[in-house]
Amino acid sequence: MSDEKIEAYTGPAGGWGSAGSLVEILTREQIPATGAAMLMKQNKPDGFMCVSCAWAKPAKPLAFEYCENGAKATAWEQTRRRATPDFFAAHTVSELLGWPDYDLEEQGRLTHPMRYDPASDRYRPVAWEEAFAEIGAELKALDPRSVIFYASGRASLETSYMYALLARMYGNNNLPDSSNMCHESTSVALPPAIGVPVGTTRLEDFEHTDLILFFGQNVGSNAPRMLHPLQEARRRGVQIITFNPLRERGLERFTNPQAPLEMLTNSSTQISTQYHQVKAGGDLAALTGLCKAVLAADRDAERARRPRILDTAFIEAHTHGLEALARFCDGQDWADIERRSGLKREAIEAAASVYMRARSVIGIYGMGLTQHRKGTETVQMLVNLLLLRGNIGRPGAGICPVRGHSNVQGQRTVGIAEKPELVPLDRLAEQYGFEPPREKGLNTVEACEGILKGSVRAFIGLGGNFVRAVPDTAPMEAAWRALRLSVQVSTKLNRAHLVRGEIAYILPCLGRIEVDRQASGPQAVSMEDSCSAFHGSRGVSEPVSAHVRSEPWIVAGLAKAVLAPNPKLDWDSWVADYARIRDAIEATYPDVFKDFNARMFEPGGFYKPLAARERRWNTETGRANFIAPEGLEADPDMPRSDETGLDLITLRSNDQFNTTVYGYSDRFRGVNGTRRILFMNGHDLARLGLADGDTVDVETDARDGVERAVRGLRVVAYDIPAGNCGGYYPEMNVLIPLWHHDEQAKTPAAKAIPVRVTRAAPNPV
Repeated sequence: MSDEKIEAYTGPAGGWGSAGSLVEILTREQIPATGAAMLMKQNKPDGFMCVSCAWAKPAKPLAFEYCENGAKATAWEQTRRRATPDFFAAHTVSELLGWPDYDLEEQGRLTHPMRYDPASDRYRPVAWEEAFAEIGAELKALDPRSVIFYASGRASLETSYMYALLARMYGNNNLPDSSNMCHESTSVALPPAIGVPVGTTRLEDFEHTDLILFFGQNVGSNAPRMLHPLQEARRRGVQIITFNPLRERGLERFTNPQAPLEMLTNSSTQISTQYHQVKAGGDLAALTGLCKAVLAADRDAERARRPRILDTAFIEAHTHGLEALARFCDGQDWADIERRSGLKREAIEAAASVYMRARSVIGIYGMGLTQHRKGTETVQMLVNLLLLRGNIGRPGAGICPVRGHSNVQGQRTVGIAEKPELVPLDRLAEQYGFEPPREKGLNTVEACEGILKGSVRAFIGLGGNFVRAVPDTAPMEAAWRALRLSVQVSTKLNRAHLVRGEIAYILPCLGRIEVDRQASGPQAVSMEDSCSAFHGSRGVSEPVSAHVRSEPWIVAGLAKAVLAPNPKLDWDSWVADYARIRDAIEATYPDVFKDFNARMFEPGGFYKPLAARERRWNTETGRANFIAPEGLEADPDMPRSDETGLDLITLRSNDQFNTTVYGYSDRFRGVNGTRRILFMNGHDLARLGLADGDTVDVETDARDGVERAVRGLRVVAYDIPAGNCGGYYPEMNVLIPLWHHDEQAKTPAAKAIPVRVTRAAPNPV
């Protein structure tokens, strides 16, 4: 960590700041030359898919088809640093528990399978065969219902299919994944509304859209490659209207690092044409206001015998429930909408006016919509707005949830799901000659609840940093140590390896960027992007160690150790040639993966069928459904103890991806050298008797008898709505009660955590 420095950033997203950040991390990870060459293969049809976000990959890629954060992810994985057995011999687990997240991962790539030794409080190297034998014996001795098979969103389609099959053959549907923590509200909201669980837009729609609406998504940090189609759209005159609590630089201005003239002249493109700083959780009210304005304008047009505002032909032919939505919107007072959204009626009506003039509209959103108690209803309210003017199933229009991990959407497609109704279990039963479990499995929140009460006895983690990503950090870490078994399949060391079960293993795997050699030769893998296109990926660098193994090889090893032999399934054959895994996937999902092996390297990927794009609605009514919410409040059941509280929004810096922290520079917010920051509105500072630079403690304002606090944060005066404050994820997870989640989807409500902020007590001398 460098010296702390807080200084306002005035530059655009991209530009020289992005170029400098790339050079810095390639140098720091000791790969300046090889890293630059590697990046030329990133997101290319003949190369590897980015290990960072899931944004779509174009058929005609740019020369440099990567962004700042994607390049950081590549450098982070391909670092020359190594966490060898010598490192683990030199440090006890108790010591490492005191290290920051950044320092743990900065030790470099894991090189050997390791087993925790309680006598020395250290991880010791172990042979693969020995590891599989003990893990298999432990799992055989446990009730299958007590075991969790967690998957982060980076594992390939091939690995994910095998992993889901392993869990079901073992005897459960306990397959929580990282989607449970971010976009599960999307997966729950969209099927009853439009009949599909994913977005309906494709990359090509950005070339035909007339308007883009942005809600709660920070493109500059979380999906920077999207800035290229946004810049192109703005140059065509497309308006972009943003609703977001903070003024994020990527949604304000962008300088394309691949445009020499822009770089030389320091010119930039304005991204948002309207920017509305909605309060945390205020999107539901803002969307209600937009719908209310559209409905009112339509009635005025009908009375005046002008052309209708609503797409009446679409509504009559394709939708159901408009009357209930209209009654809800009519029943909401503008004063209440203004209070809850934090926006003036005039601002909402100005956005609605642009929407009503646009022919084809894309609605983009992120976790600012999903991570609330009423996140599912908020997503459905965005669908309602789009349906009013027929913006589903039209070129240049649709709904576009921006996913995080590079294959989080694809994992669900091939069976990583705790809900048995989402998986073709009868087909699996016929294909592999076993009876799949039909009982609903545990999602992420339910898995945490099981760990807290002791009913969960073992945790297998396919990637990720689970204990750092989930809410209620302190009680979760305490309960975690009572697990009988914890197994982590990983590329780098993180806190999930150190907060361990009684028996604990670290199983090091190849990264996606490395050449994966098996019996039939180098292998390719595949994944699905945010626009539902499947892509192949080939490794280009040599493995970090002769002792690491591929994820399919590790999953097969676990399966052979715990499952009885099956004449219909040859795990070794699958590992020898991943094309056989893809044949199996195609057999299970023939409509989605037709000619999988032949099509996986098509430029731009091949798309899975989405009925809603064709205006076919696989819903109970057979139509797209307007679904009215219960009210305007996105987080209605966290009463405050008094009026001094704030709503905390968890944030990511532009120097991290999810729980992975690449460094201590949040360039766009002007923060360097620290993450112990609380961003606050100036009026709130004055109201609470605080000043910029003060040190404060933050406690959750919940009445459940549990103390949740983060102490010693530096206050930074920032342009954030009054009544809101912001702090970095995952450090702020300690403040989120496990029960503070989406009522329907159980997504943790991390974007509106009621907190109390007080001046930190002075340290005793």
